[in-house]
Amino acid sequence: MADVNASSPETSSTPSATGAPVRRPIRDLPDELISQIAAGEVVERPASVVRELVDNALDSGASQITVRLLAGGVRLIAVEDDGCGIPQAELPVALRRHATSKITDLHDLETVATMGFRGEALAAIASVSETSIFSRPAGQESAFLLDARSGELRPAARNQGTTVEVKELFFSTPARRKFLKSDATELAHCIESVRRHALARPDVGFAIWHEGKLVEQWRAATGASEEALSRRLADVLSDKFVEHSVAVDHWAGAVHVTGRAGIPDAARSRPDQQFCYVNGRFVRDKVLTHAARAAYEDVLHGNKQPVYALYIEIDPARVDVNVHPTKIEVRFRDSREVHQAVRHAIDNALAAPRAAAVVEAAAQEAARQPALIDAVPQPATKPAAPPAWPQTRMSFGEERAGTPVSDLAKLWAPMRETAATAAPVATAASTPAAAATGGSPTAEDSSIKLRPSGQSSYFQQPAPVAHSVQAPAAAASIATTAAPAQAALQTQAPAVPEPTPADASPVWPLGRAVAQIHGVYILAENSQGMVIVDMHAAHERIVYEQLKNALNTENGDQQIPSQPLLIPATFAATPEEVATAETHADTLQALGLEVSPFSPKTLAVRAVPATLAQGDAVELARSVLAELAQHDASTVVQRARNEILATMACHGAVRANRKLTLDEMNALLRQMEVTERSDQCNHGRPTWRQLGMKDLDALFLRGR
Repeated sequence: MADVNASSPETSSTPSATGAPVRRPIRDLPDELISQIAAGEVVERPASVVRELVDNALDSGASQITVRLLAGGVRLIAVEDDGCGIPQAELPVALRRHATSKITDLHDLETVATMGFRGEALAAIASVSETSIFSRPAGQESAFLLDARSGELRPAARNQGTTVEVKELFFSTPARRKFLKSDATELAHCIESVRRHALARPDVGFAIWHEGKLVEQWRAATGASEEALSRRLADVLSDKFVEHSVAVDHWAGAVHVTGRAGIPDAARSRPDQQFCYVNGRFVRDKVLTHAARAAYEDVLHGNKQPVYALYIEIDPARVDVNVHPTKIEVRFRDSREVHQAVRHAIDNALAAPRAAAVVEAAAQEAARQPALIDAVPQPATKPAAPPAWPQTRMSFGEERAGTPVSDLAKLWAPMRETAATAAPVATAASTPAAAATGGSPTAEDSSIKLRPSGQSSYFQQPAPVAHSVQAPAAAASIATTAAPAQAALQTQAPAVPEPTPADASPVWPLGRAVAQIHGVYILAENSQGMVIVDMHAAHERIVYEQLKNALNTENGDQQIPSQPLLIPATFAATPEEVATAETHADTLQALGLEVSPFSPKTLAVRAVPATLAQGDAVELARSVLAELAQHDASTVVQRARNEILATMACHGAVRANRKLTLDEMNALLRQMEVTERSDQCNHGRPTWRQLGMKDLDALFLRGR
């Protein structure tokens, strides 16, 4: 009869010399080995030690933290702070496993508001290094030093605060030390760890010394929180980060998202400037990363990575930070709530056109350089108000006169009425043939022209927007005038701008058009120099935003038109895909997709969106099912609709080689100034560029 204990999962056996298993007894692990096992999770490299010690320093209320390193932190890591300090009697307790002053019961654990709380870091670090702590709290006559190896406690000289010294990391585990990289690489990781803390606490000063030399220093920033954060971001990530980013401040229920989001032009090839903080703690979380990427998908070109520093404030009870010993991973109670908050926060921040802000920033820069102002020719008189251009639209179709209306527009029958009133393009009613049939094009109306006869203008001209000199006021002016401008686009009657006094002439951020180059680019002159506009990209964004607004506000519950397949496309599906197709049948129908079970392990695609009928039906169905399985259904629906609307806008926008009049070019510029996200086209490419007088002078070596 076999030995029951030998096969029990609660016992362990090893082969003997003869191959027969030898039973080992169950016993407690030594405390030192337990700490070394914990060190394997907490202490990966010197940067891990720096992170844990800086966490403790911040929890102590320090206003200045200094990190001293030798050999990239392998030989020495010393973290000094001016916090509250540790009393003499509590120093030996601080090195015990799971000893902490930050939690006392389960409620404290579920509402953690401190950086450290697990109580295992110091014990784990001391088990793989030579560690000593000397500290002095307020009111204590002198500091005391505790040697972790010997347990000796003796008086020492020090001001209020704490210093933790970690020498010869992994000396007791040589195998772990062999996995470390070069000193320069380990130093870089240590600096990055402190940078993450510095970005979260602009009110605290940080300094990093290596081999006796100061390598990084960030002084504490004072003043308003937003101003202090901007200064710290500029110090840590460079002035360019702040200059090429917009402020984020958004409330969504109990979630508050602040920080700065980089404009699309500031995107990088690597995600090395993406920082997310939850209640002051740097975290890596797929929910936050996906939400940020989703907010940029409409304005980012190619595989570029956005830059941002986001700070999420949420009730500590709604987020679990006790997921991993390193405390860099979190789990949200309601991940959908946080995802929506982050996405909308970034999306709203990026929506406002930046033309006015760019012009204002250039004006402020010029004001700091009097010599440059003297060198720039100033106009003798203020520019006059623009003329009263006729309010017209172009047809939703191909760019060449006489070409039939795009099949894409015909497929979108339910959207025709909305697109006709919202998009800045001509309705079918603007043509004689359409007027006779009530405004709806038929098969006989296929000769709709891009510019109907009798019309002299290509675009509608919104009412003038008078932008002030101050950047915040300019942004507010754009926001307040956007609604009237959009309403003006939906009227057929000519809208004549009201006359403005001579001393109150409007300042157009994108200037006044002066010429067109090869039917592709518009040249305009503004107060700072020259503006170059890609007319197709700009108009594509305008049409796209109009279609989105029309669909969201007037036809939000309308499904995307679908095209039945003559022969259903079947594919072998996973159990998750089958379950998703059954659970989200209504969502798939709203997207114009019909996916139903063909057998227990097979799905059949019976209909696809009409505009995507020529694509791969199976690949489309798989991608949508994967999105629905991971993300909120409303997010997937919105993304799919936007992709189709982007295709419509691309076909409906003005094409290259189309000659425009100055009135038409100026009308396009005015529309750009009041259209959300008009700085990038639907594919993320920039729509305009500013060349200041300084840039133009440099081209011709003026002033040298």
